[in-house]
Amino acid sequence: QVQLVESGGGHVQAGGSLRLSCAASGSIFRSNSMGWYRQAPGKERELVAANSRGGTTNYADSVKGRFTISRDNAKNTVYLQMNSLKPEDTAVYYCNALFGWGNYWGQGTQVTVSL
Repeated sequence: QVQLVESGGGHVQAGGSLRLSCAASGSIFRSNSMGWYRQAPGKERELVAANSRGGTTNYADSVKGRFTISRDNAKNTVYLQMNSLKPEDTAVYYCNALFGWGNYWGQGTQVTVSL
């Protein structure tokens, strides 16, 4: 069992930056991938960024060039640096860890971007 705890969300003006952190209770070194998803009101949860164990990263087209995912295996932590934030980035952001034996989610952290 792996527990994920997100932090770093908040309220920011358009053009600002936030850095989300996801601390895992266990080692993330053996994860197949670590990622960030988001869900806006009335919309389905969508992939924002994911980082595979092999080092491959994937980003949603809407965040390419603005968001950066990174991981620190020694600290069992995954980060999402979000720059040039837009109001349409407003959502609850969820951390995800995919292992061969299970798929885990954090409780989510709210990000609100205002004009």
